[in-house]
Amino acid sequence: MERTTYNYYIFDLDGTLLSSLGDLAASTNHALRAFGMPARTIEEVRQFVGNGVGKLIDRAVPAGTGKALRDRVFATFRQHYLEHSLDTTRPYPGVEEMLHRLKRQGARIAVVSNKLQAGVTELCRHFFADTVDVAIGEREGIRRKPCPDMVMEAMRQLGAAPGETVYIGDSDVDIETARNSHLPCISVLWGFRDRDFLTAHGAERFASKCEEIK
Repeated sequence: MERTTYNYYIFDLDGTLLSSLGDLAASTNHALRAFGMPARTIEEVRQFVGNGVGKLIDRAVPAGTGKALRDRVFATFRQHYLEHSLDTTRPYPGVEEMLHRLKRQGARIAVVSNKLQAGVTELCRHFFADTVDVAIGEREGIRRKPCPDMVMEAMRQLGAAPGETVYIGDSDVDIETARNSHLPCISVLWGFRDRDFLTAHGAERFASKCEEIK
C-alpha cells in the first residue's frame, strides 16, 4: 500500500508555493520592450514557464531572434527579475500554514526549482526561512528539471529515503520530474496548469487546497 504520510516533502516553487506569475511577466516584458519586441500577455507567460527562465525567454522573443540578441534579452530579464522578484510575488493562501504544520509533524522540506539559484535562495529566505531546509535552483553542474538531478541533490542534503519522500508540483514538468526521480507526485490545482492538462500528462494524485497535503 502506498504511503499517505511522508517524512520528506520536496516542493516546486513557482505555481506551487508562490504566486509569482505577475513578476515573471513584468520582467519578461521589461526585457522585450528594451529591445523593441512585442510584449506578452499574462496567459502567454503562464504557458512559457516551467522549464527555467532561459526557456521562458526563448519562448517569449519573436521567432527567428538570433542567439546574440536573445542572450541580451535574457541578461536584461535576469537583472530586472533579481531586483523585482518580490514586487507582487506572494505565497498562495494556506501555503505558509501548511509548511508550518508539516514541520510541527517532524517533516523536512526542500524546494527544487528551475528558477536561477540566486532567486530561489532569496525567495525561500524571504518567505520560508523557518520551514524550508534545502533550496535548490538552476546553477552550473546540475541539470534542470525534469532531469532528476535537483531532486537527488535535495534528497542527499535532507538525508531522505525514497520510500519516505513525496514530490509536489503544479506542472507537466513536475510530473515528469517525479517520475524520473522514482517518487510519488501530488499535483496541485491552484498553480499554472489546470486539472485536464495535468491529467493528460499523467497526473494521478491531486490537491485542490493546501490542507490536503499532509
